[in-house]
Amino acid sequence: MGIARDVKNRTLNEAPQPFLYVPFLQDYRSNMILVARTAANPWQLLHPVQNEVAALDSKMPMFDVKTLEEHVGISLFLQRMAATLLSIFGVLALSLAAVGLYGVVAYTVSQRTRELGIRIAIGATRGDVLKLILGQGLKLSVIGMIGGLIIALIVNRFSAHLLYGVSATDPVTFTIVPILLLGVALLASYFPARRATRVDPTMALRSE
Repeated sequence: MGIARDVKNRTLNEAPQPFLYVPFLQDYRSNMILVARTAANPWQLLHPVQNEVAALDSKMPMFDVKTLEEHVGISLFLQRMAATLLSIFGVLALSLAAVGLYGVVAYTVSQRTRELGIRIAIGATRGDVLKLILGQGLKLSVIGMIGGLIIALIVNRFSAHLLYGVSATDPVTFTIVPILLLGVALLASYFPARRATRVDPTMALRSE
């Protein structure tokens, strides 16, 4: 007899609970689960274990052999499906955001052609124009990003049950995602900004 630690009995998301172990003869069942621990490849242990079982009882069948990783994968199937769908929707949302930001910045540049031409005519360098357009694009992105992070912190409790081994407020995630969004925003703003640096001040003034 002895005392065993609390365990997770049904799902990985549940809190550890007290668990009682009894001898097989006190709780007999027609089937049982054999768990074997090994430091080597689990599949290399399959035949030796089968041979040992056959030596004890040649009529005892072994079936549904799985590694611990496969068992864990089955128990996390719904969470992984939900995470996959959320990842797909996240990529689509990121793509739409990039296209939308590109459209807004490109439209702004087209509307400010005369202004940009005047700036270049009075001495603004192409680098100055590039910084101006990129700064405005990044400003819009930062404002939207701050709002998104606030909303994410508020609603993250609804997705906490889908996560295992990762906090809903994981600092690594909340650091990498804004950096990724800033990179996408910078890329989406760069092409309109580069086109703005090629504005011919003479043509821009004549167009008005």
